[in-house]
Amino acid sequence: MILPKRHRFTGQRMAAAVGMMLISGVALAHPGHHDATGHMLLTGLLHPLTGTDHLLAMLAVGLWAATGAMSRRAALGMPLSFLALLFLGAMAGMAIADIPAIEPMIIASLLILGLLLVGRIKASPWAGPVLVATFALFHGIAHGVELAPGGSAAGYVAGFMLSTLALLLTGLGAGWLLRGRAVWLTRLAGAGIAAYGLALWSVAA
Repeated sequence: MILPKRHRFTGQRMAAAVGMMLISGVALAHPGHHDATGHMLLTGLLHPLTGTDHLLAMLAVGLWAATGAMSRRAALGMPLSFLALLFLGAMAGMAIADIPAIEPMIIASLLILGLLLVGRIKASPWAGPVLVATFALFHGIAHGVELAPGGSAAGYVAGFMLSTLALLLTGLGAGWLLRGRAVWLTRLAGAGIAAYGLALWSVAA
């Protein structure tokens, strides 16, 4: 996706921030584990793509950032805040056992983000990033908790961070394409995401 020229600098800053987070993840690797790192990179790449709850939440963040933010500059802040707290959440999930409320918060992210899309609710410059960052923290914890014992943290973290970035940008690009036209498609997507969250809640209850 090619950003408008006036937003390329902001996009570059976001990419640089993601790169710094990935470098931090690499620092967690143990020397001599290149094969394990490659395997866990693939595992991390697939994790958000094969988990429907994670996949829908990240697409929803991108869609809402594009359709609910007051400006495109503010819209880019939501994916950036999501990535930052996702990374911190993953570090917490790897370090701390038995963190409560992970699944309820993931379900809540689907319900709330879906309803925000259905209602075309606008986000203030600070409320949007804070809300998605809160959800990202718990999605990140879930990723961290699911790291296989003895697996390469660096490869795993790099993998799911890259997949998450791709999903966020996909949602953001789709939202920008639909912004101002085909409003019903955004509402329909939101309704589907909220319905999936409701289904998960009914199973978990």
